[in-house]
Amino acid sequence: MTQRVELATVRDRLAVDELVTDYAVAVDDGDWVTYRRLFTADGRADHRAAGGIEGDARAVAGWLAERFAEFPVRQHLFVNRRISLGTWERDTGDTAEVRADYVLPACRGGEAGAAVGLDLLSGGRCDFSMLRTDHGWRLTRVVVREKWRRLPGSGRMM
Repeated sequence: MTQRVELATVRDRLAVDELVTDYAVAVDDGDWVTYRRLFTADGRADHRAAGGIEGDARAVAGWLAERFAEFPVRQHLFVNRRISLGTWERDTGDTAEVRADYVLPACRGGEAGAAVGLDLLSGGRCDFSMLRTDHGWRLTRVVVREKWRRLPGSGRMM
């Protein structure tokens, strides 16, 4: 690999990683306009394994807004990110796949949105498919696979 190709690969990996972070921040902040902008025009998300829906970014943003209305304080933590860029032989290097584990603590909040305690804790894995566009990397598909959920105080996993 030449230095130019290596630099391009590093830049792509950083941009792809940033897109995952932007996704988490948009969901946590309830910024559904930004959430939709992270996707290609035909981008889709699948939350069925977390009790949700599968659909285009607009429909899923609406569902997420309703689901998280009860938990206004939330913080997705994405870890163990595995990034695979499209190979030059198979495509033009314009696709990427990311698999990341997540933990989601959330709470209902108190007065003026102040956190009062942990009300939901869940974790699982997300698969992100991405495409390089004229506007940078965008999501073509997100699949959320919740593996566990715990409601603190209940003492049991769901």
